[in-house]
Amino acid sequence: MKDTRQLIIVVEDDAGMRRALQRLLSVSGFETLAFASAEAFAHVNDPRVPYCLVLDVQLPGASGPQLYEQLVYPRPPAVFITSRDGPATRNAVTSAGGDELLSKPFLAEDLLDAISRAVLRGSPP
Repeated sequence: MKDTRQLIIVVEDDAGMRRALQRLLSVSGFETLAFASAEAFAHVNDPRVPYCLVLDVQLPGASGPQLYEQLVYPRPPAVFITSRDGPATRNAVTSAGGDELLSKPFLAEDLLDAISRAVLRGSPP
């Protein structure tokens, strides 16, 4: 039987946080693919268009906002997450075209709500 769950891609360098996000999204009914860096995500050869992205702002190499800026239009909606919230972080997310930013730690419900808001504003497949 074909899996018809919506795909959410997580790019988070902290392995524990990445696993926690995958578990949360999986039990919430989503399929997930997770990567430790923007570069690892760029090398994936998966033809599916994600329903939403969850991007850490501070990543090794290219940042979450830099990754999002490089994506081809139409881009999937994105939720950015950070442990270093501040004006520079908010400016980077906004400049990249992001609307949703959550500060770590955050509640599971807050992430799911942010995904819903991002998808409503965006144009998922």
